[in-house]
Amino acid sequence: MQKFWNEKRYYSFDYYLKNTFGEKIYRISLNGGMTCPNRDGSLDTRGCIFCSAGGSGDFAAPVSLSITEQIAYGKQQLLGKFPCKRFIAYFQAYTNTYAPVSYLRKIFTEALMHPDIVALSIATRPDCLNDDVLELLDELNQIKPVWIELGLQTIHPETAAFIRRGYDYACFTDAVEKMHQLHIPVITHLILGLPGEDRTMILESVKSISGLLVSGVKLQLLHVLKGTDLADYYQHTGFPVFSMEEYVELVIDCLEYLSQDIVIHRLTGDGPKDLLIAPLWSTKKRCVLNTIHRRLKERDTFQGRLAENR
Repeated sequence: MQKFWNEKRYYSFDYYLKNTFGEKIYRISLNGGMTCPNRDGSLDTRGCIFCSAGGSGDFAAPVSLSITEQIAYGKQQLLGKFPCKRFIAYFQAYTNTYAPVSYLRKIFTEALMHPDIVALSIATRPDCLNDDVLELLDELNQIKPVWIELGLQTIHPETAAFIRRGYDYACFTDAVEKMHQLHIPVITHLILGLPGEDRTMILESVKSISGLLVSGVKLQLLHVLKGTDLADYYQHTGFPVFSMEEYVELVIDCLEYLSQDIVIHRLTGDGPKDLLIAPLWSTKKRCVLNTIHRRLKERDTFQGRLAENR
């Protein structure tokens, strides 16, 4: 982890952005008004077991607004907190390549052509990247950088079936290879704490990702949200969720196994406070991140002292 040495002791997204764009860049969450094959009946109608009604886009702008209006809305929200000038257009809600290419071209181009947008980040599924979509992404990537976010969550088939993911690991690795051929970075989502998965299984997923041609990883704490099938399962089984202490130690172990070339886009996540059932400590995101960074520094200092005493 010392290859990209900085105050956080891992290859952080902030570090990557500052070295790539010369300044801090913020994401603006957008809603393209799409659905998902796990919701429209193509694969299922219930969605993934953990997915809220907002399709992971609970913080996105209202879908009733145009893309340009959503960007303006997002800028207004951010400028009230941070002194930002340039932004990433992040299509977050549902599956953002699950629409006719003509429509995708319209909304993605509208976002990319905005003068304050420096890159396009598209969250989607590996089974929703047909040849026409790939051709469009390649075209857009010639204008401004395009990133693809793929939700793997786990490499384990039994867990994937339980969460109703709807595609296998081979589908995911095939999509990663196709993106690599197009020189489009892939950011992989892993969920830590899925029911039935222990530390060993989680680290197996991390190690697997580290061996693939992915550019970034989002480590996401499992959130139990109201209105999801996961919430019903939690109510009936009371399956264990991580304490903050357990989660911090697990994240540090994950960072140890990830390649130094992989950008860490996320170490935890925000669950909407009005929907969150568990774990409630996750609402203190700044505290969680500060604890992770402090423990990394302590571990690094301890290892340094061991080396000095050898």
